[in-house]
Amino acid sequence: MLAWFNARHWRRLLTLAGALVLIVASGNWAAQHELQSKTVALRQAAAAHVLGLRGLVEKHDFLPYAAARHPDVQALLSTPHDAALQRRVNAYFADLQRTTGAAALFLIDRAGLTLAASNWQLPSSFVGESYRQRPYFENALQGQRGLFYGLGLTTGQSGLFIAEAVRVHGVILGVVAVKISLEPLQAAWMRGSDPVVLRDGHGIVFLSAVPEWLFHSIQPVSAADLRWIGSHRQYGSRERFAVLPWRREPAADTGGFVLHTTVQGQRRELFALDTPLPELGWTLTVTTDMKEVVQARQAALMLSALAVALLLLGILYWRLREKRFVEQRAARLELERRVEERTRDLEEAHSFRKAMEDSLLVGMRARDAAGTIIYVNPALCAMVGYEAEELLGRRPPYPYWHPDDLEKQARESDEVLQGRATPQGFESRIRHKDGRDVITMVYTAPLVDAQGVHRGWMSSVVDITAQKQAEARQRDQELRLARSARLASVGEMASTLAHELNQPLMALSNFAIAARALAAQGATDMLAGTLDEIVEQSRRASEIVKRVRVFINPQRAHYESLRMENVISHAALLLKPELQRHGVQLQLLLDDAAAPVRGDTVLLEQVLVNLIHNALHAMQGQPAPCRTITLACQRVEQLVSISVADSGPGIPPEQREQIFAPFFTTKPDGLGLGLNICRTIIEAHGGAMTVDDRAGGGAVFTFTLPVEP
Repeated sequence: MLAWFNARHWRRLLTLAGALVLIVASGNWAAQHELQSKTVALRQAAAAHVLGLRGLVEKHDFLPYAAARHPDVQALLSTPHDAALQRRVNAYFADLQRTTGAAALFLIDRAGLTLAASNWQLPSSFVGESYRQRPYFENALQGQRGLFYGLGLTTGQSGLFIAEAVRVHGVILGVVAVKISLEPLQAAWMRGSDPVVLRDGHGIVFLSAVPEWLFHSIQPVSAADLRWIGSHRQYGSRERFAVLPWRREPAADTGGFVLHTTVQGQRRELFALDTPLPELGWTLTVTTDMKEVVQARQAALMLSALAVALLLLGILYWRLREKRFVEQRAARLELERRVEERTRDLEEAHSFRKAMEDSLLVGMRARDAAGTIIYVNPALCAMVGYEAEELLGRRPPYPYWHPDDLEKQARESDEVLQGRATPQGFESRIRHKDGRDVITMVYTAPLVDAQGVHRGWMSSVVDITAQKQAEARQRDQELRLARSARLASVGEMASTLAHELNQPLMALSNFAIAARALAAQGATDMLAGTLDEIVEQSRRASEIVKRVRVFINPQRAHYESLRMENVISHAALLLKPELQRHGVQLQLLLDDAAAPVRGDTVLLEQVLVNLIHNALHAMQGQPAPCRTITLACQRVEQLVSISVADSGPGIPPEQREQIFAPFFTTKPDGLGLGLNICRTIIEAHGGAMTVDDRAGGGAVFTFTLPVEP
């Protein structure tokens, strides 16, 4: 009897344990299944958010590039004090800002000073402000695309800054930047029930649906990152970033994690998913409440417990008939209540997803496999001018297809429906209901339901009409710039000829005056030498004309084997009268001037004459004993190095990069072509020319020539 009792007792225990295992397993399965559904929903939500963010950036990405090539913008960087030009650039930026919806556009010179801005007429104008410590400015000056999010130094309002270098003839003169406000996006997130968070590469939250999470980090920020943020004032005067009140638990087989946190003083358990945006350096985190998962587990546990209870009740049916009836009725009522709650939750989730889709700026259109439109969002309706009721159920040709492109659009539609759409999208011209043309980019992806069944095709339609118009204006501007460049080339050649002939003509004048004086004195011996010099200078002027032709046709250059000591001696002889007249001493240090080089004697003489002449003028303000020009020549391996050093005031650092530019000069009557021509001649000989400070004051111009083998 006792053995029978023990066996019965153990069977009951084993039955009870098996039932408990079954109930727990069913609850875990239901929770995991619900978690997988939420993962799919979160991935779709994250994709929609990412599409919205990228669409916002791509909408404004072309602005700095187009504005940087506007001729007025480039001209203002060269003449920043031109008030009329500044007003035109301000008006141009203001028009772009109104047209594109950007927060602001502004122009910065190489020193970081703002010269023009779209908000020039507001108290918070950027004009006159310095942004040299901003990363987007530093990157653009290095020829890279500047992209930076932070608080505005002037307005204190956050925004995304995109910057592009302004290049003129390959030289970066300044930076054009556009500021995009993300506050409307954050406001839309705040209206949702589930938090959405955007953080930067340092892990700091800068956009959040939960205000108390702003400017918190997911982990302690390193000292190096704090110094970088502080030096660039990315978040204003903030120097500390508290750690977020998050406790994360990984969720297996989902790619997400469970987040335990506090929102508005209430403890919440959220399921979250991170989505990196590598092109922006950000990470997007979307969340949803874990309440449905808990409810699914509870419902599964309840149903499993009910099944076990029903099984036990079946065994005890005859003994507990009335009690079983009451329990079944209670279980049915509980089940109905759970179903109603679940249905209500699903309806709320569907409403939220629809509200999120309706808030997108990108047009969305879903079609079934036959091409029938089954869904459109408000953005697409606004883009084509038709109401949703006019589009739903329509098959090709759609009413917004352009009448001139019907065959092309039919072919593109067939390609998409047959699964041959390109991932890069395609451009399509459509006709708005009011008759105007709209240029769009269409991106298509398969429409797959939660069970993985292909139901049709989902297309994202982006309005690029403004971008196309801007590109057309840019092309027109480039044509005008090309015409201006051709005219400038003709003017530069004429100026080059005038500048180069100036030296021999001056020498001809000086020798002619000397010849007249010698003739009056009857000094025939010296007169013959002076007349020889006049003939020599005439020949030299003719040679210069020939060498200018070389700039046009390099095949005409006359290169021969020569020694720099002869070139230096002749150049010194040409300038000897002028050096004596100004009380300037020319010191020659010819250590290795006999090394043979291959070049054009007249052109190399012209380089030395120009450099010595410039050094002479640089020392006009110096006392007479200090007026010394040192011309040195030495061999460095396979190069001959020639330097001309003066004791003048030197060259300011801000003029170093422009000193060789055409038409740049510090002389009131100069053309600004001498040094540019000198460097061109040296480079044509296979050498290079540089400028440095001279120890003790003054400047040193150095050029090198390859030694002839």
